[in-house]
Amino acid sequence: MDTLAVVFEEPERLSLRRLDLTPPEAADVTVDILWSGISTGTERLLWLGRMPAFPGMGYPLVPGYESVGRITSAGKDSGRREGELVFVPGARCFGDVRGLFGGAASRLVVAGDRVVPVDENLGEQAVLLALAATAYHTMAGQAKPDLIVGHGVLGRLMARIALVNDDGPVTVWETNPVRSDAGSLYQVIHPDADTRHDYGAIYDVSGDSGLLNALIKRIRRGGEVVLAGFYSAPLSFDFSPAFIREARIRVAAEWTQSDLAAVKKLVETGKLSLDGLITHRTEAMDAADAYRTAFGDPACLKMILDWRRCS
Repeated sequence: MDTLAVVFEEPERLSLRRLDLTPPEAADVTVDILWSGISTGTERLLWLGRMPAFPGMGYPLVPGYESVGRITSAGKDSGRREGELVFVPGARCFGDVRGLFGGAASRLVVAGDRVVPVDENLGEQAVLLALAATAYHTMAGQAKPDLIVGHGVLGRLMARIALVNDDGPVTVWETNPVRSDAGSLYQVIHPDADTRHDYGAIYDVSGDSGLLNALIKRIRRGGEVVLAGFYSAPLSFDFSPAFIREARIRVAAEWTQSDLAAVKKLVETGKLSLDGLITHRTEAMDAADAYRTAFGDPACLKMILDWRRCS
């Protein structure tokens, strides 16, 4: 059994090629992928060769951790059944080709306990569950975000979840006017237009390692800066402003299965909308163009690869 997969052969060189799949075992399922998303955070760092040291890192690799497909075979110990529509957070089933994170392929073999059944009506929007779980994990049990830095998909999901939780007004910073529209949901402003210096919790999803000093100067005494992006360069800060404010700095880690279950429930009950976040769609056979658009066009919030014509 084989698959058609996106392969980063080396930094800034992509191919679409056939790969042999690891044979499924009793606890595995085989999933024919319908849609997969392109991450402009981690996948962009992989593409540029700037990904920090990470387990499984190396080239060639199959990227992607936002896939949705249908189970075509289910092992007797997998706990799943044929025909289910499932979210797949990546896979490692490509032999000598690394799977980091291994979701951008037409067919995957993955453990049954890693896939999550999703509502048929959710369709392609289910690829957004990983980012929604990331946003949820960042805030769960923590101080509400007064300010979110960055209005990409992750920043938008974070703001929407804060509103679901009725955590009060949220301000979002965005420097690119193309990404500044949030309707009447919350306020999106340019940092230069913001005079506040008393934020209790600032959540940074920009991935800009040079912002930390500026953000510390915007918090009140005892305030917190949450690093919720993915940073390719070392972060540092000046001690004196942080000392004066008794600043706290928190790093948000990867989402867990409980986070995924929580946001899935919010979406399925209609409390959290995923509308308007997928802006671009491309046939998987045109993956090279899709990745260039996803990484280079600021109007592209989330690019979807459509695998339905691939076999």
